[in-house]
Amino acid sequence: MNAIARRQKHKAELKTQILEAARQIFVRDGYENFSMRKLAQRIEYSPGSIYLHFKSKEELFESLVEESFERLLKVVAGIQNGHAKQDPVESLKKGLRAYVDFGLRNPNDYRFAFMLRRPVQKRPYRVHPVFGVLRHMVGRCVEEQRFRAVDVESTSQALWAAIHGITSLLIQRPTFPWVGRKELIDQVINNAVDGLAVMPGSEEKATAGVRHAQFNRVPATSTARSRS
Repeated sequence: MNAIARRQKHKAELKTQILEAARQIFVRDGYENFSMRKLAQRIEYSPGSIYLHFKSKEELFESLVEESFERLLKVVAGIQNGHAKQDPVESLKKGLRAYVDFGLRNPNDYRFAFMLRRPVQKRPYRVHPVFGVLRHMVGRCVEEQRFRAVDVESTSQALWAAIHGITSLLIQRPTFPWVGRKELIDQVINNAVDGLAVMPGSEEKATAGVRHAQFNRVPATSTARSRS
């Protein structure tokens, strides 16, 4: 390995070290109490070494938020793509379960994506592709008339609210005397999804929902960078 390759390797390793340490400090101390000097002390480098990679605390925080979203997107998009020919309701349930499982396996990632407080941003809010995957799954259920004629956007938001609720509660209240975790998560998902299903023998059609699904769908490959 020549000198240039060694420097690039060291630079990449240092950036990874910075991100890992910063994530832990942000989660432990919160946004307001984080400082670049505290981070430098943690990794035993000078603050100047950190500023070579991130020009501010805000940029570092945003990088960690985006990294968390990308990890979650990889999981839920994998469920969507891997079950494209499966029953859309079962695919949706698996996607929702994958979301919850990701949060419980990666609580710091989940806190960054959805739970850490940060200064109010004045820029317009843009939906992240993670939510686009959920909306696409709901749209499939409507298009294939597995759901009643529901509004895809409000239904997607309601399902997200349900799974975010159980995920954040299990992360934030681990000592609560929960019933079996798996059974609890399954019940939340089944209650939320099954109430939308077309009942056997029902003549109700989902044409209104189909039109709404086609109008509002956001592809999972969207590159919008924001939080949802």
